[in-house]
Amino acid sequence: MTEDKITGTLAFTVFTAVLSSFQFGYDIGVINAPQEVLIDHYRTVLGVPLDDRRATNSYAVNSTDTLPTVEHPVHATTAPWAEEETAGSDHLITMFWSLSVSSFAVGGMIASFFGGWLGDKLGRIKALMSANSLSLIGALLMGVSKFGPSHILIIAGRSISGLYCGLISGLVPMYIGEIAPTTLRGALGTLHQLAIVTGILISQIAGLSFILGNQDRWHILLALSAVPALLQCLLLLFCPESPRYLYIKLEEEVKAKKSLRRLRGTEDITKDINEMKKEKEEASREQKVSVIQLFTDPSYRQPIIVSLMLHLAQQFSGINGIFYYSTSIFQTAGVSQPVYATIGVGAINMIFTAVSVLLVEKAGRRSLFLAGMVGMFFCAIFMSVGLVLLDKFSWMSYVSMTAIFLFVSFFEIGPGPIPWFMVAEFFSQGPRPTALALAAFSNWVCNFIIALCFQYIADLCGPYVFFLFAGVVLAFTLFTFFKVPETKGKSFEEIAAEFRKKSGSAPRAKAALQMELL
Repeated sequence: MTEDKITGTLAFTVFTAVLSSFQFGYDIGVINAPQEVLIDHYRTVLGVPLDDRRATNSYAVNSTDTLPTVEHPVHATTAPWAEEETAGSDHLITMFWSLSVSSFAVGGMIASFFGGWLGDKLGRIKALMSANSLSLIGALLMGVSKFGPSHILIIAGRSISGLYCGLISGLVPMYIGEIAPTTLRGALGTLHQLAIVTGILISQIAGLSFILGNQDRWHILLALSAVPALLQCLLLLFCPESPRYLYIKLEEEVKAKKSLRRLRGTEDITKDINEMKKEKEEASREQKVSVIQLFTDPSYRQPIIVSLMLHLAQQFSGINGIFYYSTSIFQTAGVSQPVYATIGVGAINMIFTAVSVLLVEKAGRRSLFLAGMVGMFFCAIFMSVGLVLLDKFSWMSYVSMTAIFLFVSFFEIGPGPIPWFMVAEFFSQGPRPTALALAAFSNWVCNFIIALCFQYIADLCGPYVFFLFAGVVLAFTLFTFFKVPETKGKSFEEIAAEFRKKSGSAPRAKAALQMELL
């Protein structure tokens, strides 16, 4: 069947689109590796006394060594007034560092709501090109930060990079979902997450002290995201616009057919055109859909609730906690350079996302998501058992290490990549941009909440923290089992019918609404 074929144009277009996702991943991971070097530089710029910087300097020279347990030790012989001054300086440094990290998430939250709107206003290609201007500005500010007020320039650069990533977190899945054939939509949609984790891994490797994560080259490390941005701007000139956008939104049938022929590599595009015709009829009835309508209209309520729950499941599963704990667990297990073990976790991340690309069209989205969640549930329990019994049995650290690698593997098989493109599959052209924007916004908000609260939860629960996450994962697993339909190989109409089956009152409500409109 022609629909099953991955043409050169389709492969090229998807590769170009996920360069944005690669930047997203790179921006997520890039700030972690040179943390001590940047904190040291902040201290220099803010004029913190040399004595307070010794520990950081010694660490910065060789950042692949075991992490110090106390970040900035205060000497017992220090005078009381000096201790107060040091504490004040440390609080100031901590505040600027926290802003350097969290400003990215704030930018993402703000911009995530505008991805769909920008895509509708300018078209998918021009929207991606416009968004890249934000990426380039952010990279430029961080690139020159070494030669100015570093903390201000890095916070500004991270905020603008966050705005860029917020926009593309909705735009990329939407564009890929619209250009992909029905039978390949899942596999191609998973590439968004694969590019993100690849970006994270590359940033971890580039951030090693002997490459770019040192006093001389950290600003180059932060500015490197400009390279994929420039490359994407160039390649987008040769990419076809979304046929669905051209046909349904702009009503330009000739251009839509031309774009489809390029993407499918064949003259026979009847099936795609027929599907888009049906969708256009639906869209003409739906008109423009607001956020409020997504929750008040019975035909949208179930899909949007499921969409949000999938993203909540992804963020509240404890994956960020696993990454947080990984370094200390690797240290306990006797790994002399835990940074390499963390890179190993990043590599597992990437490999199993690639496995998901291969499995998603065979096993199905719902099945993979459930398999991933069940696996994560058991891994979270083993992780907690390992941490609780660590003092009694030293070999328990290896149980925890194994649980980390398996947890990440299960996450990337299902809950990591699937929510991003499943939302695009749940909705037809009318409500899709609003639904994707809302889903992306919820993902960013959850990400920010976890970043803000995890430390407090970990301090409160100690080694039992992953029992809490196991409970959360179990709750989301049950929700998925009962409420999430399978979307593999189905048209948007068939998926809508699946939702109506899941909620017995929905068909009657929709029929009543249509009668009212008539």
